[in-house]
Amino acid sequence: MMTSKITKKDITNLAFNQGSLGMEFSWNYERQMHIAFAMMMNHNLKKIYEGDEEGYRDALVRHVEFFNVTPQLAPFIGGVVTSMEEMKARGEVDGEAIASIKTALMGPLSGIGDSIFVGCLRVIAVGIGISLAQAGNIMGPILYFVIAFGVEMVLRYALMYWSYNLGLTAVKMMTANAKAFTHAASVLGVFVVGALISNYGGGTKLGISIANGEGDPIVIQNYLNMILPCLIAFAFTMMCYTLIKKKNWTPVKCIALFLVIGIVGAAFGIWAGSYQPLVLFLQHKHLLHIQLFLSFVVGITRDLRLCPISVLKRHFVKLGCRSSE
Repeated sequence: MMTSKITKKDITNLAFNQGSLGMEFSWNYERQMHIAFAMMMNHNLKKIYEGDEEGYRDALVRHVEFFNVTPQLAPFIGGVVTSMEEMKARGEVDGEAIASIKTALMGPLSGIGDSIFVGCLRVIAVGIGISLAQAGNIMGPILYFVIAFGVEMVLRYALMYWSYNLGLTAVKMMTANAKAFTHAASVLGVFVVGALISNYGGGTKLGISIANGEGDPIVIQNYLNMILPCLIAFAFTMMCYTLIKKKNWTPVKCIALFLVIGIVGAAFGIWAGSYQPLVLFLQHKHLLHIQLFLSFVVGITRDLRLCPISVLKRHFVKLGCRSSE
C-alpha cells in the first residue's frame, strides 16, 4: 500500500531512471555502485523528506555507502529501501535498520541475479540469436535483445513493485524479530563471504617445492590443502579485514598492498603459474649484458659532467660498441 507522497509514477521511475539503468557507469573499487544507487533513490528521497533538509541529507549519506549487486536487481533493493525510508520519516525505524537490510540483501541477490541474468538468460539469448543469425535470419539479433533485455526490463518493473509492497509489510515482522533476523543475516553474510573466497581466491596458490632426494619434490601447496583448501586466499582475506577494521585502511590501500605482494611473489617464483620468475631470468645467459648496461648507465651518469665526449667513447668501448667520429 503506497503512501500519499510516493505515487505509482515515482515507483516506476525507480526502475528506469538514470541511476537504475546506469548502475555500473560510476563503478569504483572502493564503494562500487554507491553513486548510482544514491542517484536512483534521489527523486523519491526528495519527496519523502520534503521540508526536512537534515533527514534528506542523512538519507543521501546513508546511500553513498558501499553497494554492489547484480544491476538488474538494484530496483528490487530500491523498492524495499523506499518503503523503509517512508517508515523512517514517520519515526518507525532508524537509519541503521535500513543500512542493515540493504547490506543483508546484497549478497544473496547477487548470487541469484548473476546465475539468472548472466549465467542463464544471456547464454540462452546468445544461443538462440547466433543460431538464427548463422542461417541468415534477421530475427537472430532481434530475439537476442528481446530475451536478454526485454525480459530484464519486465522483471525490473515487476520485482520493484513487489519489493516496495513487501517492504511495508515485511519490515514490521523483521523489526519484531530483530535479534533473530540480525543473527540470520550475519550467518548468511559470513556464508556468502566464505563462498566468494573459495570461488574467486581459489587460484591463489604457492609455487614453492622442496627437493626430496631422488623422490618427487615436496609441494608445499599440497600440504596446505590438507590443512584447509584455499588457505592462502582465506589468510589474505583475514589480513585485509584486520587492516580495514583495526588499522583503518581503505580498500584502495589493500589493493595496492596485494599488487605489491603479487609482483614481489612473482619475481621470486613464490606464486604458482605459467611464468618465468625474475630471479631465474637474471640467471640467464643475458645477465652479463644487463650488468654491462647498468655499468654503462652508472658510469656515464657519474662522469658525463667532466668530459662528455671522451666519457661517451670510453663507455661505448666497454660495451663493445664502435663510436662514429
